[in-house]
Amino acid sequence: MAIKTIIMGAAGRDFHNFNMVYRNNPVYDVVAFTAAQIPDIDGRVYPASLSGKGYPKGIPIESEDKLLDLIKKHKVEEVVFSYSDVPHEVVMHHASKVIAAGASFKMLGYNQTAIKCAKPVISVCAVRTGCGKSQTTRAVVKALKAQGLKVVSIRHPMPYGDLEKQVCQRFADYKDLDKHKCTIEEREEYEPHIDMGAVIYSGVDYQEIARNAEKEADVIIWDGGNNDLPFFESDLKIVVVDPHRPGHEMSYHPGEANIYTADIVVINKIDSAYPECVNEVRENVMFMNPNCRIIDAASPIFVEGWEKIRGKRVVVVEDGPTLTHGEMTIGAGIVAAQRYGAGEIVDPKPFFKGTLLEALNKYPHIGDLVPALGYGAKQVGDLEKTLNSCECDLIISATPIDLTRVLKIKKPCLRVAYELQEIGKPTVADLVGEFIQKKFKKSSKK
Repeated sequence: MAIKTIIMGAAGRDFHNFNMVYRNNPVYDVVAFTAAQIPDIDGRVYPASLSGKGYPKGIPIESEDKLLDLIKKHKVEEVVFSYSDVPHEVVMHHASKVIAAGASFKMLGYNQTAIKCAKPVISVCAVRTGCGKSQTTRAVVKALKAQGLKVVSIRHPMPYGDLEKQVCQRFADYKDLDKHKCTIEEREEYEPHIDMGAVIYSGVDYQEIARNAEKEADVIIWDGGNNDLPFFESDLKIVVVDPHRPGHEMSYHPGEANIYTADIVVINKIDSAYPECVNEVRENVMFMNPNCRIIDAASPIFVEGWEKIRGKRVVVVEDGPTLTHGEMTIGAGIVAAQRYGAGEIVDPKPFFKGTLLEALNKYPHIGDLVPALGYGAKQVGDLEKTLNSCECDLIISATPIDLTRVLKIKKPCLRVAYELQEIGKPTVADLVGEFIQKKFKKSSKK
């Protein structure tokens, strides 16, 4: 008899794990996915066209709240934990409940789920959401392009729409964002690559994505999500840590595993963190992985029109996931408001609408700012209504995209940008250059 299995996920790692280990595998019978972290994922079905043999109706995606009932109903034997950015204690609480319900609790290893690529792969991962992966990835892309190499990035999945239409998505210009009906979260990850003249892929089936990316790349960049492990075998693994959250590099799943496998660790934001916190993170990293190389870095902010902030009543918009399951209470927007003399940072919470109000109830730690949540059309609409309802003179937007492309904001809006700035040596360009020289020199000898 096939092993009755449930995969716990959040519309990303869970689908990848299924595709790599469980699809067309007669040893297992996956009776359901469960969904957490991301709103409105549950109630859908992983399509039959993607599920392989044995699933003519596809696989239901249920709310994680139903997990124990599903174990009992289907007499489930194994539950596979398949999402990221979770404290170790919370992971084990899930494990205890599953074990008490009579099933085994399981996590898949890196080698079971990593795809081998025909081209060199540089991965950029982190120990938490909001450490600064995006600006680190951009620094890697720029370093490679400066050497005349064709760079293709592959992003951790964000398949929040029609899964059959999102099997393999390629983004090279803004029209592609509209074509694929991208959410705000997707745009935040894809637009910066498009702005650099680079190509980025994402989707559901990463084996198919890899085969397509290989055709047009000299080097592939894995642009990680949350603090997840790479979906690809990495020839050079870069991991970003955040001294604003010291100790998290040792206490979150699977971010801790990323540290153990890192070739390079970037200690970001050292310009704004307490020195003792920077030292704590550095000591933890060196204890966990004494062979890695460390880059010290900052993420300075840039605001065009910064002088307009002084004396104004402002509402600040920050990157959504960083504030929700990333658990940060401030970001670059708050720093900009304080640095450039805002008269008042308005508390926007009384103006929250619809799904943003639901997010506040779920994540009560959100400070005096608006998370740029936009996982679907309704949430995008609620975000727009929230911002237009806020009583302020100016909106400061610290998301990686121009929100006015997707929202009709009735108030003046300034964007905050941030880039990786290495402090001292080595730099990202130094270490990426060393890697490329060795990799391509070795390949040419063959």
